[in-house]
Amino acid sequence: MPQPLGPDTLARLRTYTTPTLANAIETMNLRPRTAGFTAGRIRCVFPELGPMVGYAVTATCRAATAPPPEAAARRAALWRAIEAVPAPRIVVIQDLDEPAGVGAFWGEVQSTIHHALGCVGTVTNGGVRDLDEVRALGFHFFAGSVVVSHAYVHLVGVGGPVEIDGLPVRTGDLLHADQHGVLSIPHEAAGRLDDAVERVNQSEQEILAYCRRADFSRDGLEAIYLKRR
Repeated sequence: MPQPLGPDTLARLRTYTTPTLANAIETMNLRPRTAGFTAGRIRCVFPELGPMVGYAVTATCRAATAPPPEAAARRAALWRAIEAVPAPRIVVIQDLDEPAGVGAFWGEVQSTIHHALGCVGTVTNGGVRDLDEVRALGFHFFAGSVVVSHAYVHLVGVGGPVEIDGLPVRTGDLLHADQHGVLSIPHEAAGRLDDAVERVNQSEQEILAYCRRADFSRDGLEAIYLKRR
């Protein structure tokens, strides 16, 4: 993966919302405007924690069937994979069950373990639980559901490509997530986002300021949009 971002750049990314960054990335024409974000079925469980930014570490899991004997070793494999990725880290786990979310991989114990390993949160289409304890830890949950039991939850694979709610994710991808959803930031865009955000904000502020004027008119609004063509 490219050179990790410095702490100041990561901190600035946490000051933006996912829609703001999505707008900025659109101006760079790096991917279709229909790509790079979750489709709305992943819940931000703790919106009060604000935006989450970090590098993805991927895995897959199941909870509806009993684990095979070799599954126990995959926990340590995930921990080693986490240490190979720069902090801050986000564990992205695709639940392969149909339907997903029979049992929760994430609760107080796993969140505490992964927090100690330098992870700031998780993105999963599966279930999560122990909300009060995990909220107090400050660990972000972006999940498909909130459930009661861990059932037979076990890891199936570590490090391979996954897809969460329409968003393909690979280990090392830079993710930004907040109450709107999860956004993948292209590495080649990360260092240019401040300038792109500023240009988008200036464009939007012109429209907003005009709409708030006492002499607002539809003709004037049309003139602003015609000027942008």
